[in-house]
Amino acid sequence: MKILTANRLGDGIAVWYADGGWVETVDHADLAHDKAAEDRLEVIGARAYADNEVVDVNLIDADVVDGVVEPVRLREKIRAAGPTIRGDLGKQAERIA
Repeated sequence: MKILTANRLGDGIAVWYADGGWVETVDHADLAHDKAAEDRLEVIGARAYADNEVVDVNLIDADVVDGVVEPVRLREKIRAAGPTIRGDLGKQAERIA
């Protein structure tokens, strides 16, 4: 499975494509289960890049764990959670609050 990720151009925050827009959490990102769905997400990403909404647009590997979408690679897990040096910063801190 693949999901679409990028960085929002205005502030650099990592975002994922879900439900017709860019969201700051990966939990419910739209999943591509086949090549046609991957192609659709790539078109969406290319359009958002051309419209100066996002940069560094990529399809990445993902799994569903306990009903929640999670990136497979460590780099993408870090982008989804926030800095690794302080748990009180970034998206992981927001989930605790």
